[in-house]
Amino acid sequence: MADQLGTNELGSATSPYLRQHADNPVHWVEWSPAALAEAERRDVPILLSIGYAACHWCHVMAHESFADAEVAAAMNADFVCIKVDREERPDLDAVYMNATVALTGQGGWPMTCFLTPDGRPFFCGTYYPKAQFLQLLAAITDTWRGRRAEVETASGQISAELQKMTAGVPGGGPEVTSALCDHAVTAILGDEDRVRGGFGSAPKFPPSALLEALLRSYERTGADEVLGAVARTGTAMARGGIYDQLAGGFSRYSVDDAWVVPHFEKMLYDNALLLRAYAHWARRTADPLALRITAETADFLLRDLADGDLFISSLDADADGREGSTYVWTPQQLRDVLGDDDGPWAASVFDVTSDGTFEHGASVLQLHADPDPDSGGDARLSRVRAALLAARAQRVQPGRDDKVVTAWNGLAITALTEAAVTLRRPELVEAAHRCASVLLERHTVDGRLRRTSLGGRVGASMGILEDHAALATGLLNVYQLTGEADFLAAACRLIDLALQHFADPDRPGRWFDTADDAESLMVRPGDPLDGATPAGASLIAEALLTAAHLADPARAEKYTQAAAATLLGHSRLLAAAPRSAGHWLAVAETSVRGPLQIAVACDPSDSPLLDAARQLAPGGAIVVGGPVDSSELLAGRDRVGGLDAAYVCRGRTCDLPVTGERELAAALGISV
Repeated sequence: MADQLGTNELGSATSPYLRQHADNPVHWVEWSPAALAEAERRDVPILLSIGYAACHWCHVMAHESFADAEVAAAMNADFVCIKVDREERPDLDAVYMNATVALTGQGGWPMTCFLTPDGRPFFCGTYYPKAQFLQLLAAITDTWRGRRAEVETASGQISAELQKMTAGVPGGGPEVTSALCDHAVTAILGDEDRVRGGFGSAPKFPPSALLEALLRSYERTGADEVLGAVARTGTAMARGGIYDQLAGGFSRYSVDDAWVVPHFEKMLYDNALLLRAYAHWARRTADPLALRITAETADFLLRDLADGDLFISSLDADADGREGSTYVWTPQQLRDVLGDDDGPWAASVFDVTSDGTFEHGASVLQLHADPDPDSGGDARLSRVRAALLAARAQRVQPGRDDKVVTAWNGLAITALTEAAVTLRRPELVEAAHRCASVLLERHTVDGRLRRTSLGGRVGASMGILEDHAALATGLLNVYQLTGEADFLAAACRLIDLALQHFADPDRPGRWFDTADDAESLMVRPGDPLDGATPAGASLIAEALLTAAHLADPARAEKYTQAAAATLLGHSRLLAAAPRSAGHWLAVAETSVRGPLQIAVACDPSDSPLLDAARQLAPGGAIVVGGPVDSSELLAGRDRVGGLDAAYVCRGRTCDLPVTGERELAAALGISV
């Protein structure tokens, strides 16, 4: 490790967030055993700063404090300063976020933690303005030097509490049944904002996993109130300011309860998860708005988040130091771009007023209703959107975090395959295929999965559970659409690695987020709750459940048992905290239906019956097509009387084959 005097080591990092701080006068280093050893050698505490590239307040604190010579001098003199990208090292983020929440009652980024040289936290917080931060640095230094016993006591107590927290959800939950799923759905619907859409109050985050789970519940029960909740929330978000009405794509969250003003960063994971949910909603209902949002969100991924065949992490909230400046408009700006006729019309359509909905009288565009198509509103809206988008392109654009995260690309692969089926767009399958192929090649090193890469250079961080699970599910989806056995084999290898390195050997069905041979941290994280992205454990449950019906018989039995144990080991979440278990509910809904499998004996390149199966299949169902014996589900299953034949199974129980689309719909309990 370079000497701490006068050095900043972030210039060669594989994280754009860390590189943003390479010019700071702070002597930043990356997290490593050498960094901890340096703190021990100097007998100083560690100042750990965790954030991410699209984080607005991370930029504010960097500008106010980390770029300031006075603050940097205090940091360099009395601390080993470690900068971490939470997206590159979610394991570190999880450990120290738990500490921050335990100490302060809330979390967020930037996260600021003070640690002993062996990594135990003794004081944590989030954003600090410069003056307050300088006072804090002085107080921490005085405490470290003069009252070390207090530091040791506090860090010991916090460490003990974190150890208790890692115990997670106790096992032995209720059996995963339709009744348990119904209970969870009822609880979720009880929290719905039926007027503004969404669940709970401001700030509102896109409930992507809940929407997918509710759709699967609706397909099982046919309950109109469940579909109504999906429609209300899906419509409110799609027509609100959280959705980019010009270019497509969703922002991170809405600061208000009506989806008007977003926090403007756009994350790959949000858009991938929402693309899957909107594609599912559109496929089941043919709702025109759902179809449009599905198409536009897929296009947004391919146009704005693509880096070659892979997908980058995010677009920043800020442009030129101002949050949202790329996206907001005043009535005069609309008139300047569109003229005296279209300008006022656009202001009315997009709800842009002189008062504004954002800062300085500007407004975030909303589209509360589509213009009347009979009066040429569709063509006029398309023309206006194109003109505004072209004008917006001349503004300073948000920064990009070009880091490629394995798990989020896995989510994107799954979403693109779902959208491809809904929209009947084979180019989306091709995009998913290319992403899967390149990701496997680039992010597999010595037989193990890595977490990130940047500019084609793979990072040092090892893949965590969500990386293995999300990518495995994406590969299984590509396999179902292409029939290419290499993707099934790769998915099974990832699942086998997960079972070997992440499963808790002492608690069947429980999982750690980091591998058993990964860097040893103060605690080994294993968060079972679904958050902005699904928990690693709920993602691996989905992968196991799907692979159990596609893999060879020896693996299939192992995967079936592991999936059942995983769901049972976390079923208490569905009973007690269903809003924090959206993806668990989606997997549980699939499980209680068998899961459903549809195998179509056919020529997969030209089979209306296979296309119908994919369109009719409920969320989480497994659909394959091909000639007899081309896959495990088609073993011994051939066309019938010269006609394509669909074999419908629920778990290990199968119906007689059907040869017509109406017969297939009837077998699935769907009216056509």
